[in-house]
Amino acid sequence: MKEPVQLSVTKTTQPTLLQLFLAFLKLGATAFGGPAMVVHIRTLAVQKKQWLDDVAFRDGVALCQTIPGATAMQASAYVGLRVHGVRGAATSFVGFGLPAFVLMLLLSVLYARFHDASLVASTFAGLRALVVALVGHAAFTFGTSYLKRWQDLVIVPVAALLFWVGLSPVLVILISFVMGVALRFAEGQTTQESPSKRDPFPLRSVVFILGGAALCLLALFLLDRRLLSLSLLMLRIDLFAFGGGFASIPIMLHEVVQVQGWMQPKTFMDGIALGQITPGPIVMTATFVGYVVRGISGAFIATVSIFLPSFLLVITVAPFFQQLNSFHLFRKGVGGILCSFVGLLASTAVRLAISLRWDIPLVALAVAAFAALVLRINLLWIVLGVTVLSLIFSF
Repeated sequence: MKEPVQLSVTKTTQPTLLQLFLAFLKLGATAFGGPAMVVHIRTLAVQKKQWLDDVAFRDGVALCQTIPGATAMQASAYVGLRVHGVRGAATSFVGFGLPAFVLMLLLSVLYARFHDASLVASTFAGLRALVVALVGHAAFTFGTSYLKRWQDLVIVPVAALLFWVGLSPVLVILISFVMGVALRFAEGQTTQESPSKRDPFPLRSVVFILGGAALCLLALFLLDRRLLSLSLLMLRIDLFAFGGGFASIPIMLHEVVQVQGWMQPKTFMDGIALGQITPGPIVMTATFVGYVVRGISGAFIATVSIFLPSFLLVITVAPFFQQLNSFHLFRKGVGGILCSFVGLLASTAVRLAISLRWDIPLVALAVAAFAALVLRINLLWIVLGVTVLSLIFSF
């Protein structure tokens, strides 16, 4: 069923479902850096295609930061939701994630045959420097685009520090929300606001998706209990993945290695290494886990399960979030949530940079990638260039 189109989208800029899919498929092929890709989704949807205005996209980022799941994947679904309803959300969501799934599945097959990810990881180590540049550039670009007040300069470092010390992302977001309201409370309200008419809740679509998921789980219960356990595990992990895909990895490690005993720690860490050098969120490691546990069917089921809850949250929460945004105090809190997202990007960039073994060629590559991003060179060419250099020099 086609959902109502938002007022922020005009008929002259509204894409077809095929155009939406192809645009996000192309973007997904270069989706390195996890949450850093939100900036490039904004470039696509707001600046190049003008599918959304900047205010609508800003609100979408705040929504995706608030609910559990991989932020970049959710942002792609949000854009599709605003331009084509639930069908658009599914189209952009699948398009964005498909390249990462295909590549991770291919690498998982090769790993199962050769039982070694070190050659691949070392060959493409230069891509890790690119990820550092991407996340750092995203923090700078997003911060300069949306954070304009002095209060933002207070909230961002606090949020970054809280993420750094390992405080629960839920608490960081809540603290940022409260700080946003408190620090901006004195600004007052220039005009009297009343709740805007929100989009209708997509009841039929949600019931259809939930019903289909329930039938699939029933089929797994009857046909393959291990696949059922795999699916339920990934569904549960996604529901608690506050703070983006990186928050899912410790939970996945604990459940897959220690609780279920499906693989050795080294095997799981090899899966993480493959997840870091492939596009898409790092939680795409679920594809690797699924393949090791149950082959291609396991890879498919694990991938769908790790993304389904967060997708449902986007399409169900968005209408209510939109209405809440009509209240000026809530919007002040949303500003704090956006600050927490910049803090997350900043702390992630530093953490990734510390984890690398830097040498002169790797530093030069990271600086060149950052400069290319600042100069707005097409991301596809940047990724291809870094990949070629990694293959040549084997960082």
